[in-house]
Amino acid sequence: MRWGPSGWAATTLGLALLFTKVDEPDDFPRAFAAVTEARADALLVSETAATFVRQRLVIDFASRNRLPAIYGYTDSVKAGGLMGYGTDYVDLFRRAAACVIKILKGARPGELPIEQPTKFSLAVNMRTARALGLTIPPSVLVRAGQVIE
Repeated sequence: MRWGPSGWAATTLGLALLFTKVDEPDDFPRAFAAVTEARADALLVSETAATFVRQRLVIDFASRNRLPAIYGYTDSVKAGGLMGYGTDYVDLFRRAAACVIKILKGARPGELPIEQPTKFSLAVNMRTARALGLTIPPSVLVRAGQVIE
């Protein structure tokens, strides 16, 4: 088990964190085996290209093992994942389009400010919650931009 920067907070809460790195397709079986061996209670799936491209694989693993999982992409919730919280890409693309317009009007790209995402989305799949026997608190549902029934 490898501890990350949030290891101290998890320990304080009585939780143990297991970090598994998945960059290549061959990494997933090893990561799934580590999660199974550790008898994980839940998954936090990072927002990476590898997990996005193979989201079906991860969602199926979580479902087979009855693991609640939160994903960095809300698209994963539409595909059957429990919850997704991450960058609102529609907003991000809108902001990128505004930068393109500035450049087309003569702004120098190197002089435009560097921007980071400021808008994030929460999505919840109630079908998956019911299948896992979970009750999602109303306080979470009211904050969700999308609730899939």
